[in-house]
Amino acid sequence: MKILLRADTHINLEVPENSPKAKCTYSQVLAAFSVSLGSMVVGFSLGYTSPALVSMRDRSITSFEITEQTGSWVGGIMPLSALFGGIAGGPSIEYFGRRNTILATAFPFITAWLLIAMAQNIEMLLIGRALSGFCVGIASLSLPVYLGETVQPEVRGMLGLLPTTFGNIGILLVFSTGMVMNWSNLALLGACIPIPFLVLMFLIPETPRWYISKGKTNRARKALQWLRSKGSDVTEELTEIENAHIASERIVSENSFMSLFQGKNMKPLCISLGLMFFQQTSGINAVIFYTVTIFKDAGSTIDGYVGTILVGVMNFVATFIATALIDRLGRKILLYASSVAMIITLTTLGIFFYLKSSGHDVTHIGWLPLACLIVYALGFSLGMGPIPWLMMGEILPAKIRGSAASVATGFNWSCTFIVTKTFSDLNILLGSHGAFWIFALMVTLGLVFTVVFVPETSGRSLEEIEKKFAGPVRRTSAVANMKTMPSVS
Repeated sequence: MKILLRADTHINLEVPENSPKAKCTYSQVLAAFSVSLGSMVVGFSLGYTSPALVSMRDRSITSFEITEQTGSWVGGIMPLSALFGGIAGGPSIEYFGRRNTILATAFPFITAWLLIAMAQNIEMLLIGRALSGFCVGIASLSLPVYLGETVQPEVRGMLGLLPTTFGNIGILLVFSTGMVMNWSNLALLGACIPIPFLVLMFLIPETPRWYISKGKTNRARKALQWLRSKGSDVTEELTEIENAHIASERIVSENSFMSLFQGKNMKPLCISLGLMFFQQTSGINAVIFYTVTIFKDAGSTIDGYVGTILVGVMNFVATFIATALIDRLGRKILLYASSVAMIITLTTLGIFFYLKSSGHDVTHIGWLPLACLIVYALGFSLGMGPIPWLMMGEILPAKIRGSAASVATGFNWSCTFIVTKTFSDLNILLGSHGAFWIFALMVTLGLVFTVVFVPETSGRSLEEIEKKFAGPVRRTSAVANMKTMPSVS
């Protein structure tokens, strides 16, 4: 906790004398910390195949054979299953609530890891990975929505990056323990991680905005009071949430999938889809899933496992840099810096593998793949990794947030599956250099997309962001400006 509340983050945990609002409270930190532990399980799941596939292919450890094709399915079935988890997550967070949906993933996560740990054949292994991936899809959708609806605008960037921080901790944990554990013991460790997450989720409330959408105003007030501290006056904020909900009710009909494609909803949805697309076509999950393999193919002078851990460490450290900067510099500046770093390193990696495949002696620069992957991970975690998920919870309109987030998450995991499953084929068809150059080209296109289409959301409430996308509204009646009377629930 002390790391999260360092002096250089400029977070006030008490109400200043001249300010009516606190910028952050311990309860908000607890809520963000609790749901972010779920992201740690996600990170562990994402990074699992990189160290695990090596020991899986050892027949003295594994009772069944792992071929190149089955190995690609061990890595690829998780994002494929996450696609369906993302689709299921949208209706779940609308009907059961954000908190309950997140909480419901804990037991299936534990079951999935136990299936993997006790696998006696490839079928058990794939079922465990598929179940894990389904939960990953649900969690990756519901976590940013929960944080976006509970954290105040002044610190939404910082606390909104906590899931990415803990996701990177999960990746680093699986990379480091994978050096000394085989794939089965590593899965047993994975089964332990959801337990503290499960316990803490019982301590935090549902989001006030979900309660308002269900007509439970009293519960919304209590939840908001818990998040903003007992002594704070939440009437104004609660009224703003209620008015925004009523305005969206007049425009969008309940359970209407086609409302996603209405004029005012189409732009934020397309921006979210675009960010998800360029995030995954940057090649990050191909690199995370096959980091050890990349080092071996490069003939690097540095041990693959050590290099993998160093990449994980930098991935982790970069998130703290982003956390300290995101509310100062804004989302777009970090996306720019992230894209430039990734373009340079992916291009350089492509050049290295091209020289190697052409027969040039590259032993004197055997350190280059590690350096490039470290800077690549730094760049990704600085912006392109966390910000698409953060902005998904910010820019999607409240009335369609569940269904739109479901579409965006499903699309993200579709891209993840395609990139992960085809990475080996790309290497064979184009060579490693061709694969990395394609990723560099996609990041370049993503940079152009960010410059032209992505708005800055730093410091704005969700209601302000939604109004910006909706454009000027013609006032037809004074009724539209009336404050709602508190309802009884």
